[in-house]
Amino acid sequence: MTSESTTQQWVKSSYSDNGGSCVEWAPATASATGIVPVRDSKNPGGPALAVAADAFTSFVAGVKTESFGTTA
Repeated sequence: MTSESTTQQWVKSSYSDNGGSCVEWAPATASATGIVPVRDSKNPGGPALAVAADAFTSFVAGVKTESFGTTA
């Protein structure tokens, strides 16, 4: 995890709903470093996860195909 989340340009995920469950990522940092920073948009000053680009790509593919199921 990293706490250097304020100097990056963050983009809200298009898969985030309007109910407040929002994830943001920093695509420019991902392009430059191969590491994808991800954070909770409700806590922009909080920590950010640093995910390897290939792992993030696999995660997004799973979200798109609804491979993860749902929880109650």
